Amino acid sequence: MSGGSVGQQDHGRVGGRTSYPHGQTRSALRRLARARQRRRWLLEVLAAFACLAALVAYLGTERHDTPREESAVLPVAPTGRPVLPPPGGTQPGAVTPGLRPRQRPPSPSPSPSTPAVPPTLTVSQSDVPARVDLSAVGAVDWVQWGHLGARTPVRKRHGSGGIRDEGGRGRRQSYSNNPEAYAWRDGAPVGSADGTMSGVYTCDRGSGFTLAVAADGQSRTVHLYAGLWMARARLDLRISGGGPASTVRLEDPHTVRTADFTIRFRAPAGAKLLMDWTVEESLGDCGNVSLQAVALR
Repeated sequence: MSGGSVGQQDHGRVGGRTSYPHGQTRSALRRLARARQRRRWLLEVLAAFACLAALVAYLGTERHDTPREESAVLPVAPTGRPVLPPPGGTQPGAVTPGLRPRQRPPSPSPSPSTPAVPPTLTVSQSDVPARVDLSAVGAVDWVQWGHLGARTPVRKRHGSGGIRDEGGRGRRQSYSNNPEAYAWRDGAPVGSADGTMSGVYTCDRGSGFTLAVAADGQSRTVHLYAGLWMARARLDLRISGGGPASTVRLEDPHTVRTADFTIRFRAPAGAKLLMDWTVEESLGDCGNVSLQAVALR
């Protein structure tokens, strides 16, 4: 029995060495195992790189791909009818149904503008009352000349400023014996006056005053209080920028004469009513035109 056992233990040994399948040695098998392990690691690394590359490609496709088109659908009310947008229209940046992203609905056509009302101009003449209350007549604005001398007029305090003295020809002089008196209670730099009879005048042919009243698109009424002495005078009225014009004459070869010229006009904002009060002909020594006040309502 012992000899048979020894025979089994010696099986596989050749010349004192253990024999392996296919005649390979133990060290050869170890080298083969290590080679197989390295191949397995290489395959695992390659597989990991392949997965990482696929992930990067997938993410790059999701980021840079063309934006998907989305159709906007109106929500449906319980009645089955689509809910329409509010009357004020969509908010800026909102997607309008039927339009692609970043598209905007076309701008609405401009509504037809209201035709401009043509300028109008009329003038009438009447006698000046014995006392003129400029605060009452000039609810919008008024100016009085002569009370403070030839160069400084008195204006309505907090008035519109629509009455403008634009000069004229001739040397202006003040006087204080006008046939009518002018009063106010809202003036500057003189707050009130009970009845001044002052004014300014300029002598000889071609001399006179140029005044303007600003338009605002509405009908306006202007009272021009003016006069003459031993002269024939001409009042020329026109709207700046084109429009109707009118001329009125006043004459007295012997003494003083005054008039209230009531002018009604309408012109676009930015335009002006222009008034030229001029000595057309001097009929005596220093035939002149005079200017007392202008009131706007």
